[in-house]
Amino acid sequence: MIEGVETKRLTSHADDRGHFMELARLRDDRFFADPGVAQLSTAVRLAGVTAWHLHPTQVDWWWVAEGDLQVAVLDRRPGSRTRNAVAEFLMGEHFDPTLVLKIPAGVAHGYKVRAGPVRIVYLASRTYDPNEELRLDPSDPELVKLYDWSRDAPA
Repeated sequence: MIEGVETKRLTSHADDRGHFMELARLRDDRFFADPGVAQLSTAVRLAGVTAWHLHPTQVDWWWVAEGDLQVAVLDRRPGSRTRNAVAEFLMGEHFDPTLVLKIPAGVAHGYKVRAGPVRIVYLASRTYDPNEELRLDPSDPELVKLYDWSRDAPA
């Protein structure tokens, strides 16, 4: 596992009307409290790969509300004991609808739509700042050696 990358599983409360999941207790849960949430957003993707990008100081938390994603995180932090380590997560309706992923600052991340449309709910430790959106080329040979977005996800 990459240092600082964490996951949490939500609890689903079901009855004859449907189900309810509490996404985040922002003040009471250490998972969201460090360093704290400043913004809650949503994105919809229909298909394709969205990779790689990283945030120099921002922490992200992702939850897939609809559809399925193949998510990868890649440690690009200089001096990190897990530098260049990769972790992969299958998230969403048909994989694990309860999984929330915490991505620390400096860890590159991206995803491939496995079944869309996909609706991602993401929380961020900072409000939107274009200076926090650093892009890495997914076709860069060094990055492809670490993670190849063209391959299929594990079963």
